[in-house]
Amino acid sequence: MARIVTILTILFFAISTADAKPKQKSASQSNRTASILVEAGSGAVLHQANADELRYPASLTKIMTLYLVFDALDQGALRLDQRIKTSVLATRQQPSKFGLAVGETIRVEDAILGLVTKSANDVAVVLAEAIAGTEAEFAREMTVKARQLGMSRTTFRNASGLPDRLQQTTARDMATLGLAMLRDHKRRYSYFSRSEFAFDGVVHANHNRLLNAYEGMDGIKTGFINASGFNLVASATRDGKRLVGVVFGGNTAALRDREMVRIMDAGFNGRPHSSPPTMMVDADRDAVGKGVKRALQALNPVSSAHAATSERGSGYGVQVGAFVRSQAAESEARRVASLLPSLSDNRIVVDQSEGKKKFYRARIGGLTQDGARETCRVLKTKGVDCLVVTL
Repeated sequence: MARIVTILTILFFAISTADAKPKQKSASQSNRTASILVEAGSGAVLHQANADELRYPASLTKIMTLYLVFDALDQGALRLDQRIKTSVLATRQQPSKFGLAVGETIRVEDAILGLVTKSANDVAVVLAEAIAGTEAEFAREMTVKARQLGMSRTTFRNASGLPDRLQQTTARDMATLGLAMLRDHKRRYSYFSRSEFAFDGVVHANHNRLLNAYEGMDGIKTGFINASGFNLVASATRDGKRLVGVVFGGNTAALRDREMVRIMDAGFNGRPHSSPPTMMVDADRDAVGKGVKRALQALNPVSSAHAATSERGSGYGVQVGAFVRSQAAESEARRVASLLPSLSDNRIVVDQSEGKKKFYRARIGGLTQDGARETCRVLKTKGVDCLVVTL
């Protein structure tokens, strides 16, 4: 009898120890919150809390996926207008996703916008396989790139951020990635400012709700899985000062956003990170939403004097898309203008259609007829749909 009791006691402690071990160093700790705020120009850390503790990145993973996609575009390994095929593995991904069918193709640029707005997991796999052949190999390349960028505690196992206990990162590492995106892919960063994207007849809104509600915010990505809570990497600029913030582990999206507002406000106002929270109420949203437009204009400034000069005798332009919201049309026109140095000072035009079905046309004006034709020719080589229009 004594022997049986001893054996049962040993088994009890063995089971208890096995259950306890994962809780000691798990990325999904009971206190999942972690945050950091960095001033992009100087690299100064303005706030940090649990910034080096392991966390699950969830769909923040897609920032690295897009970083490698942008690398591939810069190297000529992908084209924006290239159509890439959907595999069986891609179709088996859990939502959020587009629901692509096996063998269905999608343009690379549409895939990029699908990650930015819908955070589509099937599209993440399609891009990964187009670049590396398999998602597993792509994840290995993601981890290698993370090390090169200085993300010493990050490991990627997939391209989407769907649950994997070995896919881990830290708030500091994610801030490093956000800064790297701004530094290395500044020309393509404006994709992250897209508030919505229409695909296959469906309009997908960006999950980053602060994009239209916090003055100066222009990206970059949200994330959520049960094990991580609600996460966000965000960047905003005011008066020439750009901040990159990371928040992990919000119990709700609203609480996560509120914490990001708190640390961003403190950073812009020069307050220490221990300052009391500054909450944004619904009544303020219209006012601060105007700051987003100003931030977009700061990214791609338009010279009014140049526009006025170029318009005289130059009633032509190019149309680069049509959208259900004016802000989306303006954002796309500015993104396209940033692709060509010759368009950097040209007039952005958001033209509302006539008729029963209203939509907004994204146009760039101030061109001669020959200039508009040549601009469209060049833009089409970059995968941008383009029409010559009179203004």
